[in-house]
Amino acid sequence: MGADIINQGLRVLDIEAKAILELRSRLGDSFVKAVEVLVACKGKVIATGMGKSGQIARKVASTLSSTGTPAVFVHPAESSHGDLGIVTDQGVILAFSYGGEQSEFAPIISYALRKDIPPYRDWE
Repeated sequence: MGADIINQGLRVLDIEAKAILELRSRLGDSFVKAVEVLVACKGKVIATGMGKSGQIARKVASTLSSTGTPAVFVHPAESSHGDLGIVTDQGVILAFSYGGEQSEFAPIISYALRKDIPPYRDWE
C-alpha cells in the first residue's frame, strides 16, 4: 500500500511538472505587460474573484503581501458594501475568473470607471 501511495504521489508531481513546463511557451508580451503593470503599481494590488477563483485571488494577495507588494483580497459580491474605498487610481485590480464572466465584477468595474482608473485587459 505504501508503494502505491508513493507512486500516485510521483504521478501527480509528474503531471504538475509537465503542466508547468508547458506554460513556458505561453509567456509572451501579455506576461511582460502584466509584470510591468504590477511593478509600476504605486498603490495596492486588489485581487478579486468568486468561488475557486476567489480562493486563488485570496492566495495571490497573501503571497504578494508576504513578498513586499501591498495587496488585499476584495470579494466582488461584497465589494459594494464598503470595500471599494481601497480601490484607487494608484492601484491595480487583478480579477480572477475561470469562466470569464464579468457580471460578478460589475461593482468593482463600475467603481473603477467612475474614478477614472484606467483599464488594462490582456490575455492570450
